[in-house]
Amino acid sequence: MTALAVEAADGVPVMAGIGALRTAQVLAHAEEAQKAGASAVLLAPMTYQPLTEDEVFGLYEDVTRELSVPLCVYDNPRTTHVDFTDELHGRIAGLPNVAAVKIPPVPGDRAAARQRVAALRALLPETVAVGVSGDWSAAPGLNAGCDTWYSVIGGLFPRTALALTRAARSGDAEGALARSTRLEPLWELFRAHGGLRVVSAAAAQLGLAAEPNLPLPLRGLPADARRRLVTVLEDLELDATA
Repeated sequence: MTALAVEAADGVPVMAGIGALRTAQVLAHAEEAQKAGASAVLLAPMTYQPLTEDEVFGLYEDVTRELSVPLCVYDNPRTTHVDFTDELHGRIAGLPNVAAVKIPPVPGDRAAARQRVAALRALLPETVAVGVSGDWSAAPGLNAGCDTWYSVIGGLFPRTALALTRAARSGDAEGALARSTRLEPLWELFRAHGGLRVVSAAAAQLGLAAEPNLPLPLRGLPADARRRLVTVLEDLELDATA
């Protein structure tokens, strides 16, 4: 899959996810990704048994020892059930080849968001970037000082994502928030059903993908949400061209 993505990207850097339940599997995924030409890897600490902080650190220590490309630490407690402390982020960020941290959505309050990003950044080397996830949190996160936004809609609506990002990065905080507010009907669907399901259905609705296009056991949007998505796409007139 990574090789196909690299080929289709046609020179655009590709970051490959390498998460798995066992370190041996993660290492195998990392080797495959590097051989396929991935420019970076993304690692979330997947687990069946709850992991201690030392076990999480040990995973990244073992993996970074074998890497020749940058690694992004994926802090996604909703999926992994692993809660990173800022101190753990600081320990992991000191390992070789750790280049970025992908954090969960920041608080909606501006002051709290700035405080959240500043507290984490204070424990990271200057070489490690902080990026926000949760598309509805992109504008607050970028305005609070995050270096980047790990976007879901960016893969389907790149111009929309780029315009929001450029507004925030240029210092136009209000403009970035306004662009995000306009997309709130889409964010509502994201929060209710998950960005993956929503973008999967949007790609099919726009004729860019066949259905079904999600790996089982994932299923597409329920009928009512699909009808709502069609209306949202028509109202927002999003541009799906690169």
